[in-house]
Amino acid sequence: MAGGAFVSQSGGGNYEGRVTGFVIYTCMVAAMGGLLFGYDLGISGGVTSMESFLKKFFPQVYKTMNDKSRHESEYCKFDSQLLTLFTSSLYLAALVASFFASVVTRMFGRKISMFIGGLAFLIGAILNGIAMNVALLIIGRLFLGVGVGFANQSVPVYLCEMAPANMRGALNIGFQMAITIGIFIAGLINYGTAQIEGGWGWRVSLALAAVPAIMMTFGAFILPDTPNSILERGKVEKARQMLQKIRGTQNVDNEFQDLLEASEAAKKVEHPWRNILQPRYRPQLTLCILIPFFQQLTGINVIMFYAPVLFKTLGFGDDASLISTVISGGVNVLATIVSIYCVDRFGRRALFLEGGSQMIICQFAVGAMIAVKFGLNGDGVLSKIDANVLLLLICLYVAAFAWSWGPMGWLVPSEVCPLEIRSAGQAINVSVNMIFTFFVAQAFLSMLCHLKFGLFFFFGCFVIIMTIFIYFFLPETRNVPIEEMNKVWKEHWFWGKYIPDEAVIGARRNNGTRDI
Repeated sequence: MAGGAFVSQSGGGNYEGRVTGFVIYTCMVAAMGGLLFGYDLGISGGVTSMESFLKKFFPQVYKTMNDKSRHESEYCKFDSQLLTLFTSSLYLAALVASFFASVVTRMFGRKISMFIGGLAFLIGAILNGIAMNVALLIIGRLFLGVGVGFANQSVPVYLCEMAPANMRGALNIGFQMAITIGIFIAGLINYGTAQIEGGWGWRVSLALAAVPAIMMTFGAFILPDTPNSILERGKVEKARQMLQKIRGTQNVDNEFQDLLEASEAAKKVEHPWRNILQPRYRPQLTLCILIPFFQQLTGINVIMFYAPVLFKTLGFGDDASLISTVISGGVNVLATIVSIYCVDRFGRRALFLEGGSQMIICQFAVGAMIAVKFGLNGDGVLSKIDANVLLLLICLYVAAFAWSWGPMGWLVPSEVCPLEIRSAGQAINVSVNMIFTFFVAQAFLSMLCHLKFGLFFFFGCFVIIMTIFIYFFLPETRNVPIEEMNKVWKEHWFWGKYIPDEAVIGARRNNGTRDI
């Protein structure tokens, strides 16, 4: 690129500017919001496997799981609705919180939502760390859910609005990267605290959630708001100055004009929740519902469940579940780095389609091997060779998810909505994600008990459906400026009929010029 300018190669506007250290710094700080979600995802499973935690809060579950007189198949031995309800209750709180976060994000800015999310998560971490009964434990989980709801609603939008078009994918995936790092660190912490004598290690695991919460809360203080958000609240000159700062140039006229047009269109929308149901927003609404829905039906929970069994066979002993979390978490982090490198080079569709194909193969292969080794009654043993083959398939599956549906599930919905419905669209994305996370988490163990190895084929069929959907209905959004996204929808073979001509911002300018 000449002169440091970045230009869309997919029909976007010719915007002056460069990738500044300031914008990378702000996006890195904001992306730490992903640590909240990731740490909780990683810590909760490990804590609920600690005997001291189960004895204190779920004694009946502990007694049932250690009753040697009961004969349970491998499919049913961990089936407990009470325990899964404790874990999945957070997602219901996040679901409700995301709707409140939408209003706060639109009226007061993205950074205020991030601050509220960090503060709520901090309160939840403290309550969980000092909990003496189930009631306080669940109250703490609800506060954690509020924190996750606010953070997941505001951070992806913040990242998309701050990043230049040619790096929006990589910087937005910083959020998913933070989630995977949070999962990995939580696995290491759980492994360490499980060795603490006296049975209080679980308190350390839960209380250390305060660390990412403090990082998020402090980060929200020092971060600037996005030019889009500043304009949304009527501060035109301040928005221009911020745009000049994050782009590293005074010549931001083209991009700022597009932001102004988007802001004017947004001001005409008094009820974004009502407007998002209009036909002109049908593409965005569809993606904000189906992408998070599909993300939770990839079957990642199925694969992660069987990891402890495989690692036990490989000789890791009683700490197998915690060790497996660390190893799969490491694969998750490394594969997410691949997506950061590839997303703005090869595009969103390429990662979706390749990752989907790889997950389909792995799901059916794992299901077939489990069927052969465990059959319908769930009684069987894995040899060393079998375990190594399944371990390879699991790593390939986790990697495929981590560079496709994992990060793309947050990136695409946050970048496709115009400003006037962006907060509402992201709230729908988060709420659908949370409600189906809750349903899958709550129903998974019972489904595994009843469907047995067929559950792997069940989720594999869903991956086939979602991969076909992506092929036909998701246009490529790589390098398209966020406020000019309607051009992409207008040119799509199916969605184009829903987009009126006046909705295409910047259409009047000649964008045929390319900076070579």
